[in-house]
Amino acid sequence: MQWASAAVAHGSLPLTTNEALSGVFGSISLASWIFLLVPQLIENYKQGSADGISLAFLTVWFIGDITNLAGALWAGLVPTVIALAIYFCFADLILISQCVYYNLKNSRRSRKASTRSSDSVEAPLLGRRDSSNIGLPGSHRRDSQASRRRRASSLPTIADVEAGGREWMKNALSIVGVCVVGAAGWAIAWKTGVWEPQPTVDDSAGTDMALGAQILGYASAVCYLGARIPQIIKNQRDKSCDGLSLLFFMLSLLGNATYGAGILFHSQEKEYLLTNLPWLIGSLGTMVEDVTIFIQFRAFGNADQTSALEA
Repeated sequence: MQWASAAVAHGSLPLTTNEALSGVFGSISLASWIFLLVPQLIENYKQGSADGISLAFLTVWFIGDITNLAGALWAGLVPTVIALAIYFCFADLILISQCVYYNLKNSRRSRKASTRSSDSVEAPLLGRRDSSNIGLPGSHRRDSQASRRRRASSLPTIADVEAGGREWMKNALSIVGVCVVGAAGWAIAWKTGVWEPQPTVDDSAGTDMALGAQILGYASAVCYLGARIPQIIKNQRDKSCDGLSLLFFMLSLLGNATYGAGILFHSQEKEYLLTNLPWLIGSLGTMVEDVTIFIQFRAFGNADQTSALEA
């Protein structure tokens, strides 16, 4: 979720192929950011839990969006860019609030279950022995065999594989849909004159403002780069990506890739690239971390299936 470093130029400029591609990629990136958090919100709602996603990840990402908004206001960017930065912060707060709600709700439920479990300790000793078959020859062996049979039954079936294939297809179609919406949005904006090619250098921006914008840009880049680290560590520790939306990270990868492409297609001049370096780092750098999470999805998948395969 990065903001553009230059305002839209006043007056018409000739539209080159590179500038058109820059506009299309920028519009696709914008569509990706707008829909980004929706899949994870839906996943949390379906699971009735937010255990899969790291709150540290969301918090650091939110801080990155705050510095993004501050930079947009400081640089005096166009109202559309500022409005989008505000939207990003608002969407972050919605997802964080949902996660906090489910965490508190499930925590209270766990405490109640723990209280009921402690009350059951006062049950008659004989009843406990009868129910757990304590002291009967072979009882532990039978329990162990039954446990292994239950784990074996959780091995992925053909239906599970087909369901996974449908999920990947649905995600792929969603990505294609976002690309189509973004490209169509750019075409409409260009035809109606809302979008115009941007100059490579904005001479109206003062040196102090440019320096302040770059400092905030690097701050947001650091936040975006560091945000995914807690999530990667959590996935590795749990050996599972259960509760995470794959489409959420696919949209993140698409948004970062198209944002970086939009900058690179606009101009390859050294001064321009240096000016936009913090936003390039924030976008292209996080793609490596997104790919790492994709590898974890492939390696771990669902926790139950992973434990069954290891049995």
